[in-house]
Amino acid sequence: MTLDTAGEALWVVGVVAWYIIRYPFERRARRVRVVRNDRSLPDTVGLALALFGLAIFPALYVFTGFPAAGDYPAGLSTIALGTAFFSCALWLFRSSHKALGRNWSISLEIREKHKLVCIGPYAVVRHPMYTSFLLMAVGQALLLSNWVVALAGLAGFAFLFFLRIGKEEHIMLESFGPQYRAYMERTKRIIPYLY
Repeated sequence: MTLDTAGEALWVVGVVAWYIIRYPFERRARRVRVVRNDRSLPDTVGLALALFGLAIFPALYVFTGFPAAGDYPAGLSTIALGTAFFSCALWLFRSSHKALGRNWSISLEIREKHKLVCIGPYAVVRHPMYTSFLLMAVGQALLLSNWVVALAGLAGFAFLFFLRIGKEEHIMLESFGPQYRAYMERTKRIIPYLY
């Protein structure tokens, strides 16, 4: 097995693990009544672009080699670092879901008896699930030795983040008022102590 193939196999394992982590939370969330749904076209576009950049396009590359023009040789340290980033992404992704519990949703929704979650990774950043997507995009860029695929993952994350984050924080401010404003003052958005 070459390093390129090893990186691709690790990426596939990571994406499968991502889905295995999300599935039970998605099933449980369907059982909790939604009291406010602010899903919009930009929200849907952000989700679609993230799915394309972090799953569909890299899967196309892994299974077909397209676009080969962006290939570069994989290195052992790059694959190891990519594995570390992807592993951290999966850990944070699961921790975020677990902390949110019944409050989780894939889109901009407020659920019945929704509570402001400030525990686990939410004690450090307001949007750790986005942090996990950023770590996943960096892991993808390191595991898949192709510049085009690397940029697709980072662009997919950026579109999701910038199309949703403002509206998401607006909804939280409307729902939790001063409690959320105080939470904003003591935490950063996605990178602890920086942003």
